[in-house]
Amino acid sequence: MSMSRQLHLGAIIQGASGNMSAWRHPDAVADASINVQFCQQLARKAEQGKFDLLFVADGLYITEKSIPHFLNRFEPITLLSALSLVTKHIGLVATLSTSYSEPFTVARQFASLDHLSGGRAGWNVVTSPLEGSAKNFSRLVHPEHDERYRIAAEFVTVVKGLWDSWEGDAFIRNKQTGQFFAPEKMHTLNHQGDYYHVQGPLNVGRTPQGRPIVFQAGASDRGKAFAAQAADAIYTRQETPELAKAYADDVRRQRVANGGKPESILLFQGISVIIGESLEEAERRYQQTAQLVTLEQALDYLGRYFEHHDFSQYDPEAPFPDIGDLGSNSFRSTTDTIKKQAAERSLTLRQVALEAATPRPTFLGTAKDVADGLAHWFTTGAADGFIVRGGTPTSFDDFVDQVVPILQQRGLYRTEYAGATLRENLGLAEPENQFVAKQGE
Repeated sequence: MSMSRQLHLGAIIQGASGNMSAWRHPDAVADASINVQFCQQLARKAEQGKFDLLFVADGLYITEKSIPHFLNRFEPITLLSALSLVTKHIGLVATLSTSYSEPFTVARQFASLDHLSGGRAGWNVVTSPLEGSAKNFSRLVHPEHDERYRIAAEFVTVVKGLWDSWEGDAFIRNKQTGQFFAPEKMHTLNHQGDYYHVQGPLNVGRTPQGRPIVFQAGASDRGKAFAAQAADAIYTRQETPELAKAYADDVRRQRVANGGKPESILLFQGISVIIGESLEEAERRYQQTAQLVTLEQALDYLGRYFEHHDFSQYDPEAPFPDIGDLGSNSFRSTTDTIKKQAAERSLTLRQVALEAATPRPTFLGTAKDVADGLAHWFTTGAADGFIVRGGTPTSFDDFVDQVVPILQQRGLYRTEYAGATLRENLGLAEPENQFVAKQGE
């Protein structure tokens, strides 16, 4: 791989963590998920570390057994709009569902965020895996897995068309002549599809970066195919650099098959880190967090991936139970991996649940250990960047203060932002307005 490449970094905003009991940690901010000061502090720290972006995950259905962070958290676009006013450079990526939203509204929300932030908005496209989501949106049934991706493909096509409603210089605002805009630079979409009928144009002008960045977070075969066709970047998670490299190569091959360049899509691995002065100290910090989770909580957490299946009915010391295809219409790639690992490693239900509830960090050790690991994944082509989550309340600050300088010294990571927009900092070209392109044909 060419050493002229530099890796990209994102920071996930996830409250006190995705752990069932991380909010109980002595150093944790217990109400972090709904504490704007906490979010502002994390955003400023990430910008200090020259991170490309902040990433906010989201979901649309909870029960009393959900992770505490899920029970009471900010709506992503609202939060990132607030953070846009206290940051200057860092990208702002929000998760929003194509299964339970409308294209015109989504296009308007992200175009507005892009204008508010000066070109730093990104949309993480998800299809809402949890079947219970239908109950919150007056739907009788949750669309099945492959149909959700068919809906998403048309949804994204419509949104991109609406983002192209205006050319960049359409609004003249000439007070002397009274001309506010150039009519020939306004374009009406008139989309008529299988799922959506949207006229347009969008009532927000072309955004500072042309279009907001499109992320996609699906890991199934259908999700990868969709991302290779429609996304600028992917947020994914593989357990080893070998698996990550195979995943990245597959996506890039599909990108080329769709007529794109392999470098036009960026692969971000979601990682958790814990840093210590020694490997032993880092391990102690991990165990301190892991021991906060009870078996009951771990079983509840595991059940979420399998359509909120009740795992407490089984003997926790017995092998992971045969539950058939349960989970195939929710977090398919995750549930397939859990079942595969359980069978290959002969794991008990207890072991599966505790590992799912408090996954061992991808990178655990000294700052140099972590930097070495990131460099290996990056230089071998397993990832273009990483979405970082601290495995303890202080781990993210440790990462910025200790790991980032090592990566900078090695020439693998920037010391200053490359441009004013998220697209520029990611090194991605601005897409041509599709209506202008048709006029030139």
